[in-house]
Amino acid sequence: MTVSTLASPAFLTRRTLLAGMGAASGLVLLHPFAAHAAANQAHLRIMETTDIHVHVFPYDYYGDKPNETLGLARTASIIDAIRAEAGNSFLVDNGDILQGNPMGDYMAYQKGLKDGDVHPVIRAMNLLGYEAGTLGNHEFNYGLDFMFKALSGANFPYVCANLTKGQLASDPTKDALFFKPFTIVEKTVTDGSGATSPLKIGLIGFVPPQIMVWDVKNLEGKAMTRDIVEAARAWVPVMKEQGADLIVALSHSGIDGTGQSDRMENASLYLAGVEGIDAVLTGHQHLVFPGPKSFDGIAGVDPVKGTLQGKPAVMAGFWGSHLGLIDLLLERDGKSWKVVDFTTQARPIYHREDKKVVADVVDRADILTAAKPEHEATLAYVRTPVGKSSAPLYSYFALVADDPSVQIVSQAQLWYIGQMLKDTDWKDLPVLSAAAPFKAGGRGGADYYTDVPAGDIAIKNVADLYLYPNTVQAVKINGAQVKDWLEMSAGLFNQLKPGEKDQPLIAAGFPSYNFDVIDGVTYEIDLSQPARFDNDGKLVHPEAHRITDLKFEGKPIDPAQDFVVVTNNYRAGGGGKFPGIAADKVIFAAPDTNRDVIVRYIHDQGTINPSADDNWRIKALPGTSAFFESGPKARGLIASVKGAKIEDAGEGTEGFAKFRLVL
Repeated sequence: MTVSTLASPAFLTRRTLLAGMGAASGLVLLHPFAAHAAANQAHLRIMETTDIHVHVFPYDYYGDKPNETLGLARTASIIDAIRAEAGNSFLVDNGDILQGNPMGDYMAYQKGLKDGDVHPVIRAMNLLGYEAGTLGNHEFNYGLDFMFKALSGANFPYVCANLTKGQLASDPTKDALFFKPFTIVEKTVTDGSGATSPLKIGLIGFVPPQIMVWDVKNLEGKAMTRDIVEAARAWVPVMKEQGADLIVALSHSGIDGTGQSDRMENASLYLAGVEGIDAVLTGHQHLVFPGPKSFDGIAGVDPVKGTLQGKPAVMAGFWGSHLGLIDLLLERDGKSWKVVDFTTQARPIYHREDKKVVADVVDRADILTAAKPEHEATLAYVRTPVGKSSAPLYSYFALVADDPSVQIVSQAQLWYIGQMLKDTDWKDLPVLSAAAPFKAGGRGGADYYTDVPAGDIAIKNVADLYLYPNTVQAVKINGAQVKDWLEMSAGLFNQLKPGEKDQPLIAAGFPSYNFDVIDGVTYEIDLSQPARFDNDGKLVHPEAHRITDLKFEGKPIDPAQDFVVVTNNYRAGGGGKFPGIAADKVIFAAPDTNRDVIVRYIHDQGTINPSADDNWRIKALPGTSAFFESGPKARGLIASVKGAKIEDAGEGTEGFAKFRLVL
């Protein structure tokens, strides 16, 4: 197998894509493999969707507004044109279709699936001519019965070689599987001379073994999982014996170069090394491959050519943002075929101009029609209460006192991580939660605050609590690192002079999303001290300690004691440059977004109590006060603030109200 010199040909640019769609001109630009194949050569294009997460419509249900960056209806609109560029082609899906937005929750929790019903995402996919699909980890979120009912409506087979009905056999090929491990698709391909020949394509699927942790309540005693690479090594020879000319792995598993280990979550790099596999379709990580940045510097990975251990691979983003393409030039040698060249690409449905999103494609009308009833029902669902709050959720004072909008995020994170870690090596460690206010004025303006009244909470209100599609992660750190985490957060504030009145409180240039509050400990912030770290996490005042009286369970925190801190992937991965917090501290990377966890928590609790527990406050400095700004609506909430004395100080700038913090 050789690497093509055509890895980034001009015909793959957005302009030529649009020209290739050429409704006006009818022009179709063939891939060079199709245009120049010899008499014994054929071009085969593999098309991948992955991590659709029920996003059929280009719509953000949390924000209750259209979104140009997502939707299978958008991805679908380029499939016909992309097929036309190829000599021969087929389409597969790489998993995570049933859960991930409120339509998925509506189908599982509200409407349900009766015998004969077809899930709307499956109904849409049936129109696109998929050859096969594999399972993603999120297929299991609603239980096995729901998954089987949903997938039974597909007009194409599902394959998964490492999900078993019970204990693992000594030989993986003897495992009792829920699905066929693979399927062999027989195609008639046209070569460069116009002659046709048979081609048998083997498609084998894999799911992350970690579903047994992530969905233990749905799977315990009912299923088991096997290591991805182990299963592949056993089944690929069987596929060869059954006549597969070409073997493509549908791997709902990402790319991790830290070294092969048993039951890896992101095993696609090592899966590519299995003899007999010709191409790997990846997913799960919600990233784009080939592409820059995400996978640079990993041995065995070429993020420009799109190869894993020299074999073609692709990851097509998420939510329909891209269509993954692997183009193979096949050569017939007697009765067998071999790959002699290839290109890979993840083709987007949009681009950005001056930070604005510009759609490259339009909706495919029949795909929208297929899911329209459920889309409209989902809109009603997200606008309908799914729980109640016993207290208002607002962020007007989140930067000066413990805050209910941050409190509820921490409560949900702690509820979730308790389930996730209960059967792990970290189950006995104390767990803390870090969360920050996202909507806290600033450049967003005087109305840019969370404001949900007590009473009914609708799903779309969760977007008011948690703006970003982050995923839950947990890190293991010690008590000294917990303190440094809080010291970094305390950089939000200016240093105050004791005894001086009406000083500016909030430091310019410090984003509110980096002001983490850690629940599970109690502490005070002494603003007579300078900030210990600058905004880049550099130690600038070694003698300074703003965080005082830091306690765990009522006792001074032990600097050497280990803690688990649940947060989000941005912070756990080093976002905000918090000292000592980086990817090497991560012990758990969840498949779920923080927003989904909050929705599940509200659904589970029925009525939530987000009242701030006053676990932190700014330390008293007699005779000292400071000014800060907030939204005008904050005036009516002053009396409800715990742990801080606040006074109305008149009008602020640009529509803000001015307040005085009396210390």
